[in-house]
Amino acid sequence: MLKRVFMAPDPGRTRLRFAARAVLGISVAVVVCGLAGHTLTGAVTGGLAALLALFTVTDATVRAQALTTALLPAVGLPVLAVAAVLHDHPVARDLVFLAVVGLGVYARRWGPRGHSLGVFAFMTYFVAQFLHTRTHQLPELYASVVLSVLAAATVRFGIWCYERRLPPAVVPAPPGGTGLARVTTRQAIQATAGAGFALVVGQLVSGQRWYWAVGATWWVFVNTTSRGETLVRGFRRVLGTVIGIGLALFVAVPAHGDGPLTALVVALSVFGIFYTAAVSYTWMMLWVTVLAAMLYGLLGVLTPGLLALRLVETGVGALGAALAVAFVLPVTTHSVTDAWIQRALRCVHACTAETAARLAGKADADPTPLVAELEQLLARVRLSVAPLVHPLHPALGRKRRARRVLDLLDDCAREIRGLVAVAADPEASHDDRLAAACRRVEVAVEALTDGRDIAVHTAPAATEPALAHLHGLERALAELAAPLRARSGSPLVGA
Repeated sequence: MLKRVFMAPDPGRTRLRFAARAVLGISVAVVVCGLAGHTLTGAVTGGLAALLALFTVTDATVRAQALTTALLPAVGLPVLAVAAVLHDHPVARDLVFLAVVGLGVYARRWGPRGHSLGVFAFMTYFVAQFLHTRTHQLPELYASVVLSVLAAATVRFGIWCYERRLPPAVVPAPPGGTGLARVTTRQAIQATAGAGFALVVGQLVSGQRWYWAVGATWWVFVNTTSRGETLVRGFRRVLGTVIGIGLALFVAVPAHGDGPLTALVVALSVFGIFYTAAVSYTWMMLWVTVLAAMLYGLLGVLTPGLLALRLVETGVGALGAALAVAFVLPVTTHSVTDAWIQRALRCVHACTAETAARLAGKADADPTPLVAELEQLLARVRLSVAPLVHPLHPALGRKRRARRVLDLLDDCAREIRGLVAVAADPEASHDDRLAAACRRVEVAVEALTDGRDIAVHTAPAATEPALAHLHGLERALAELAAPLRARSGSPLVGA
């Protein structure tokens, strides 16, 4: 796990810049709130609003990101008002909280913007419980949210907008369908059911900190699709919380809310959250736990018993998510992984066809965007297959086959990247052997996606780079047929 975090590739130092900018943006937001004369509660609210604005907005273009950021207060402020008004009406408060959970997950069907707004709405309601927000505090908290989102936007889109020099991000759309066949619909129902369980049991555990359980359920569902993904994420959330509490006992508890030390640890925690989020959910949760502990230290309520209670409530939330995905309209790992693999293979087909057109001299043929899309699709395949290759998965045969599938798909991506690099050379030429090899690749992909046999082509070793990459791609596709179709009593990616 340590190696995965600190040795993971960071092309262009994107993760490093993402994390450093977050520290800067949140610091500016907190300073602005302080200069405006806001209380500690207002500063905490503003800091969390800035964190969400910098973390959750993931639209493909800078312009779309700016629009989504501008919409965050329009969603968050009404939710904050409702939470404050219902503070002393627990039944209505809880029912509205569950509605926010369901609607927040359902909004993911509208892509990254729906996801961002759903997360911001949920977290605004959550923060209102965390800070016990009352109606008389609303003017100050409204100002804190608006000022902090503006500060974060100024840093992100004005001072340090490194995305302007990057190609637009490719965000694969989630699996489609209609009605209950649509994954986002099923997840909205599952998340509401799981949050309901967490809310009830969490209140039995603690009438004051029950919202931790609901929060744990919510975040377990973020960026997951299938039952297996959700179970693995729940396990990692609990593990990260355990490690984070251990660290907090040595850092946050002795700090006793000391200002300079707290500011330093909070900055380090924010950096850790943003830097590790893309590579390790366990490590991200470690830093989230330390951050929460430091904030409770600032509020003067941090004790070892409170940290133990957080662990219990996190376990309740993870259990609620596990029960929901297991028994409420379950979405199997097999169905989700199959859909992502099919899309990745079709993207391989498109990359090959576009590269062949480029080699044939077609001026407007450009496979580069398709390569970026393939990388994103393979990332989704890895995420969906993760439950099968998890160390605790008991089916060793299925685990070996899943790893073999991932290795061969990586081989396909490597050959595609090499082929595209060759095609970018203006001296690259096209001949009949390239056309025939491209056609065999297309036929192989069609056979894999249709469930038909693949005819294995034997050819002498190629000396031309483009032809060598195409032959390598053919071999990888032919070898994929065995692990994808093997029968061992259950589907390759069933869970």
